[in-house]
Amino acid sequence: MADWENLRHFVVLAREGTLSGAARLLGVDHATVARRVAALEAETGLKLIDRRARSYHLTDEGRHIAATATPMEEAAFAVARAVQAARPGLRGEVSISSPPSLANSLIAPRLFRLRRQHPDIRIKLIGEKRTASLSRREADVALRLSRPSEPGLIARKIGSFGFSLYGSPAYLKDTPRHAFSFIGYDDSMDGAPQQVWLKSLAGDSDVVLRTSDLETQAAAARTGVGLAVLPHFLGDPDPGLKRYEISPAPPRRDVWLLVHRDIRRTPAVRAVLDFLVECVGSKRPS
Repeated sequence: MADWENLRHFVVLAREGTLSGAARLLGVDHATVARRVAALEAETGLKLIDRRARSYHLTDEGRHIAATATPMEEAAFAVARAVQAARPGLRGEVSISSPPSLANSLIAPRLFRLRRQHPDIRIKLIGEKRTASLSRREADVALRLSRPSEPGLIARKIGSFGFSLYGSPAYLKDTPRHAFSFIGYDDSMDGAPQQVWLKSLAGDSDVVLRTSDLETQAAAARTGVGLAVLPHFLGDPDPGLKRYEISPAPPRRDVWLLVHRDIRRTPAVRAVLDFLVECVGSKRPS
């Protein structure tokens, strides 16, 4: 029998395709993933990975083992969800996956309220743009800006928010409309509706700064680099920024709350779901 931990590390590497991706999901370092996979090869007597200079490729035997072991991984996650769902009381850790802007502006500043109400619940807040898999327990609950397609999830729309162009008051006062420069996302967010809107307005030539982080965009706009498309909940409270109204306005984004159906009635998870509804609703993003 192959060691399950070795097999689990191999399945994740097979799915992610890189040591760094597998290590991030497993919460270990690169060397641990490589060591576990090498141990599995030693146990089975099979070459599962073709190791090249900068990449790992599955051998035919590796693809077969990975496909055979994947249902075992899914069953292990189902067992873990069942164990979590059976835990009584308002205690334990609940992990939240959220876009960084929502995590920083809407959730983190209100966590003291959850702590005050439920002091035995511990929170792991993961601010990330990637879509965490709730089925694989990369998070227990999630906030997303689009409706999910992953099976087994319960999704609820809990709010929406708008965007506007923002710049420093001095920049908006001193710069004529035809001379505006713009700040946008890098290529990783080219498909975001607000980025599509900005590119249609500005074109590529007038986007003078591209970055993956909204906080960086806001900081650059604050110092007069140009105008950034920011959510109202981030731009409006900032005294160093001022809205520039334009028609048509940037598109709104919906906020979806996600949880796996297996753990939706767990008391601690239920309390966190209610808390997240309050976070989005109390801000009343416009």
